[in-house]
Amino acid sequence: MILTFIETRDGKVKKSSLEAFSEAKRKAGEMGLPAAAVLVGPAGGEAAADLFKYGPSTVFHLEAPALAAYSAQGFALALAELVRETSPKAVFLPGTAMGRELAPRLAARLGVSLASDCTKVEIRDGSLVFTRPIYAGKAFLTFTLKSAPAVATLRPNVFSLLAPEPRAGEAVRKAVALPDGAVKGQVAEILREKGETLDVAEADIIVSGGRGMKGPENFALLEELAAVLPRAAVGASRSAVDSNWIGHAHQVGQTGKTVSPTLYFAFGISGAIQHLAGMSSSKVIVAVNKDSEAPIFKAADYGIVGDLFAVIPALKAELKIALAE
Repeated sequence: MILTFIETRDGKVKKSSLEAFSEAKRKAGEMGLPAAAVLVGPAGGEAAADLFKYGPSTVFHLEAPALAAYSAQGFALALAELVRETSPKAVFLPGTAMGRELAPRLAARLGVSLASDCTKVEIRDGSLVFTRPIYAGKAFLTFTLKSAPAVATLRPNVFSLLAPEPRAGEAVRKAVALPDGAVKGQVAEILREKGETLDVAEADIIVSGGRGMKGPENFALLEELAAVLPRAAVGASRSAVDSNWIGHAHQVGQTGKTVSPTLYFAFGISGAIQHLAGMSSSKVIVAVNKDSEAPIFKAADYGIVGDLFAVIPALKAELKIALAE
């Protein structure tokens, strides 16, 4: 069995988790194994119903009073208990903030190795082989894990979704007994950003701005452009975030979020190595910068040397026409 941890938000399954499960389902099929999913905490029946469309043989739902709110310690303990009971060949987690926090804790409790930020999974001689970027995306490392089960986080927006269709499966609810004092911290409250939009880690299109935006007021231009495009989100470089022009949740890069959208717009971003490390796996990169020598152009598929304040309105107008056709 290959087991996938499913992250939910407001009772809905996150797209990154469906991607991770889809890859688990494909690899389990190649190995002649079942693919199962696990929900932890107060995930509702609606989340399980969404999951069954993608074909899990079993959906485990781990419950305990201490799991009512997210806790890295509590969730890792509950997952470790299930893994010991079911002995899966591998455990996949989405490479989100939550997945990246849980995976090393789970691996440590199981005493196994971790494959993090994977962009490819293969089967060779009956074993799982993982590929992940290293050296800020300049090279790729392909490797296997000697320990079992293999624990891996999968980068969002890299693995394709299976086509959902009506399917049947087994739902298993399990009460988890956590030791007293095991949960030392919990999420007390989630403060949503005003006008919160799609998470950049899950967006198909990202419209990012850097120091060339010149100020926080000009990020409204990027928000307007993103509003024209389907499943688009606004991103930013570290310099823009450090200048308090936009919140940290939008930061793309080595110290922000790693993204792999279908289309990435870089407006006024020079292309520092830390930023490139977070977005170089984008399928198509379009860069706009007044400096023709900006490093971002080396990574871009398309580049415009010009004033972004002239390019953005023109681009928005053309996109409105194109998308209306």
